[in-house]
Amino acid sequence: MLLGMAPATTTTTTVDAARDAPFDEAAFALHAELCKVLTDPKRLMLIDALRHDERCVGELAATIGMSLPNASQHLAVLRHAGLVASRREGTTVHYRLVEPRIADACDIVHRIVADRRAVGAAGAPAPSEAGRSPNDQEVR
Repeated sequence: MLLGMAPATTTTTTVDAARDAPFDEAAFALHAELCKVLTDPKRLMLIDALRHDERCVGELAATIGMSLPNASQHLAVLRHAGLVASRREGTTVHYRLVEPRIADACDIVHRIVADRRAVGAAGAPAPSEAGRSPNDQEVR
């Protein structure tokens, strides 16, 4: 599990309370650790492939177009972060999302990326320039 935390069932009340709480550096540190797990495109593809049902490693590897050992390595990272769980059936290992809301979060980011790609394809300023005011200074 990510930093030893078990997945929690979050209600709207809990989410609202967390959002209204004062700045909590520890919570942001946990958030950053979770985001680090999501920095690999293959892991994002695995999450997407698992969004609807449990699947075995071989099926996931074939669907995504990666080797079985590589799929297993990425799934181990996701398992360690508490995002997926595995179960063994004979020699076959099946995986499922422990926290399905992570797929929803990935969908939000994916829509942002799609919007930025559409803007870039239309000849508009690059995403890094879009939304910048003339007063913004580059941080070095």
